[in-house]
Amino acid sequence: MGQEIAETGFTPDDYAAFRKQTREETQILKHWFDTRAFDWSEEATVGLELEAWLIDADHLPAPQNAAFLSALDHPDIVSELSRFNFEINAPARPLQRHVLTRTAEDLAERWAACRATGKTLGLTPLTIGILPTVRDDMLQPSWMSDANRYRALNDAILSRRKDHDLHIQIEGEDKLDYHCNHIMLEAACTSLQAHLKINQEDAVRFYNASILAAAPLIAATANSPYLYGKSLWTETRIPAFEQAARLDGFRDTEGRNVGRVTLGTGYIRHSLMELFLRNLSYEPLLPALSDDSTTLPHLRLQNGTVWRWVRPILGFETDGRPHLRLEHRVMPAGPSQADTIANLALCHGLVLGLGRLDVPPEDETSFEHARQNFYACAEHGLKADIQWGGRRVNVQSLLLDHLLPLARRALEAEGLGQIELDEAFVNTLQPRLRSGLTGAEWQRSFIDCNGYNFQALTERYTEMQATGDPVHRWTV
Repeated sequence: MGQEIAETGFTPDDYAAFRKQTREETQILKHWFDTRAFDWSEEATVGLELEAWLIDADHLPAPQNAAFLSALDHPDIVSELSRFNFEINAPARPLQRHVLTRTAEDLAERWAACRATGKTLGLTPLTIGILPTVRDDMLQPSWMSDANRYRALNDAILSRRKDHDLHIQIEGEDKLDYHCNHIMLEAACTSLQAHLKINQEDAVRFYNASILAAAPLIAATANSPYLYGKSLWTETRIPAFEQAARLDGFRDTEGRNVGRVTLGTGYIRHSLMELFLRNLSYEPLLPALSDDSTTLPHLRLQNGTVWRWVRPILGFETDGRPHLRLEHRVMPAGPSQADTIANLALCHGLVLGLGRLDVPPEDETSFEHARQNFYACAEHGLKADIQWGGRRVNVQSLLLDHLLPLARRALEAEGLGQIELDEAFVNTLQPRLRSGLTGAEWQRSFIDCNGYNFQALTERYTEMQATGDPVHRWTV
């Protein structure tokens, strides 16, 4: 959910000053784009953020992240919106030989520390898109982590809505329809966020490729079929998160409201600057003022409260030079660490592979089709039929026949080794996609075999995750 702020209450003068500072910093950023001031490297750099749950002995959410994080005392593991969530950050690494192996080691080291600390407190960490045992009475403001940012966001969103309740409506096999007066449903939606540091001249193609890749990534990685005891979308995180922070933003060319959680309004043409300019169309939510005059803090804070599924990131090197990253936010957490590393490989491989095709694929698949594909895959997973390159195809076949080989070739071109690529593609992704056994489908298989017992589902999921096996090998 981003950086902490010092206060929770803001005056009209704060909002006016924040808007002024953001506009001025946007002009500075434009100058950086015009003068090509960003860090440049021959190789991309990758990183990740992985959100997770804490559960108790009954496999229910355990709102104890303060005690857990205090006992853990790890600089790369931090709080999230709810008291039963936390986030693991892994160090950025050059996209070169052994990067998947090293990233797996980074994640394993942090996860082992989490498990060991959790054991001392009677807690178990778990990665899953939406925890099947979470209930509405647990997703209340009283379970919010003790941080100014979260309280201020909740107050700002409800204030912008003039205290009108959020109306959550999601229809799949079952239908969810209820009202709430807080943003805590966001806490039910835990994700794997993939970061890719890129050069300015590659940003347009890679951003557009990321938009195109969102649909097949959702289908290949889905792990969130249940919410509040109801069977909804294959990746229910997508509509749940969008509705949990629903605010009017501005209208796109089709007249649709563009909210703060969005795939966007179209491909970009010239630079990522187009997205930062678009951020000015959104009213500030957290007008926290800063004296920092070097790292554009107001612009970055505004950008952090527009939750694009593919978000541009302005970062800085240790020597102060600015750099550009893409943050791909569509993938859920889990099911296993092997699946997590394979999902990262697929994400980065697709972005690089699609972004370097001789004919830009965004010329053949319109943004409107990419948008429709995204929601179709979130709802139906690998069963979705999508528009791709001027024809209608099943996304499972598209992944197996075209996109997996493309992604692997792209990573091979970056120098990644055959052993780590085989582990990701041959041992994990290919059998998962051939069998159709994503995390979401495994969960549905368990319920089909055992009935609507979400506590038993979570217990079995926890057991299988602890084996380290990828999900396609799990039994129910």
